[in-house]
Amino acid sequence: MKEFSHRFQVAASINEVAAFHRDPRALKILTPLPLWVKIHVVEPLAENSTARFTIWAGPVPLYWEAIHTNVSDQGFTDTQVRGPYQFWSHTHRFEAIDSHKTIVADEIKATYGRGLFWGLITRLMWAGLPAVFAFRGWRTRRALEKTA
Repeated sequence: MKEFSHRFQVAASINEVAAFHRDPRALKILTPLPLWVKIHVVEPLAENSTARFTIWAGPVPLYWEAIHTNVSDQGFTDTQVRGPYQFWSHTHRFEAIDSHKTIVADEIKATYGRGLFWGLITRLMWAGLPAVFAFRGWRTRRALEKTA
């Protein structure tokens, strides 16, 4: 099993961070080019809510279905039900530093896809996670931090 983690600080309250992640548009906002996301269904974030979407990695469509669990103002977990990986679980945690600063921590556990094609695709996706999550941190800060 592979593991990846990323943490960053945002100058926003934990409630603002949680509200941003509850917004159904967040997935599109947090997906960097050259990836493109087509949302099929994103239920409001709640226990056992689902999200179904296709991520286009260039010409390769990656259908993904996830279920949300452990949903609270301190974060949630999305677990792949259908998709390119054999297993994928992404935990989003929000930790208040004070009333105006929050740590966003992402932890992913995954097992590469089966077969030559999906094994290669998921390894390439995994290799790109540091860049994807650097973008997500930048984009979250840009969306939530107040400019003076």
